Amino acid sequence: MKRISLEQAECPVARALDAIGDWWSLLIVRDAFAGARRFGEFQKGLGVSKGILATRLRDLVALGILDTAPASDGTAYQEYVLTKRGRDLFPIVVGLRQWGEDHCFEAGEAHSILVDNETGKRIERMQLRAKDGRVLTSNDTTVKKLPSPRASKRTARASRTPRSSRNP
Repeated sequence: MKRISLEQAECPVARALDAIGDWWSLLIVRDAFAGARRFGEFQKGLGVSKGILATRLRDLVALGILDTAPASDGTAYQEYVLTKRGRDLFPIVVGLRQWGEDHCFEAGEAHSILVDNETGKRIERMQLRAKDGRVLTSNDTTVKKLPSPRASKRTARASRTPRSSRNP
């Protein structure tokens, strides 16, 4: 089955999934947050084929999620580092982690947890909050479509056009 592109979709979720929605890409980003920087580190940690890894790393660089830099130890290797765009994925990775903790493990089954480096304690659950501090659920929100800036410009031009020259 051929994958269709969602890069022109009006939905931000669809566009985000088009960019980083395959599991290898998100696992690479996860490992980059954990400190992986070199091709071999990603390959060893993920167990993914070199071809798939090379493709995903190239795509993540092209998307501006990762950047390449000379190796920090002065060797001839290159390293992959998260860009601001990549670091902005942290809440997404944490949200997936927390959902996985809640729904993908049996009670008492071993799994990893995310801890605060300063306190060594497990981080609190992420919550979506309104500007006034209320915790929001899906029942408290609505997706609202914003008008296209291009459509707004056409409307503005049409309203400035003299009435006699308008099409009926």
